[in-house]
Amino acid sequence: MTLAVETVLTPVDGSDTSMRAIEYAVAIAERYDAGVHALYVVDEENTRTASFGDVDDSELAAANEAFIADAHELAPEGVPLSHSSAYGFSAMTKTRHPGSVVLDAAEDVEVDFIVIPRQPVSGDPDEPLGRAAEYVLQYATQPVLSV
Repeated sequence: MTLAVETVLTPVDGSDTSMRAIEYAVAIAERYDAGVHALYVVDEENTRTASFGDVDDSELAAANEAFIADAHELAPEGVPLSHSSAYGFSAMTKTRHPGSVVLDAAEDVEVDFIVIPRQPVSGDPDEPLGRAAEYVLQYATQPVLSV
């Protein structure tokens, strides 16, 4: 059986660890002549402050755009890199979890492979992508590489 990969999803949060995940996603995409979709997952603190108007959405967008610009520099010509962003939490919906956000995006974008950062930057397993990794590894229907 040959692995067919057209799109690789990697959830990111602007950290060095998520940039490393982009590097792996780009390498896989290059190997399989695929594209990469980076999903910028906004953490709980920024989600709450944005929902209460304490943080300007343009500040969050600027941080996202700066990270994605750096990610584009990693992708060689011929490896298209698209991106989107999502809030990893919801003050209104208790079942909204960073892992479910990643899997929803995987379905929406119709990805064939997921590369997810596993180790949170601070070492705190409660960071969004740390929690998302466990969830995605358990419930994803696509192949998953955790880095």
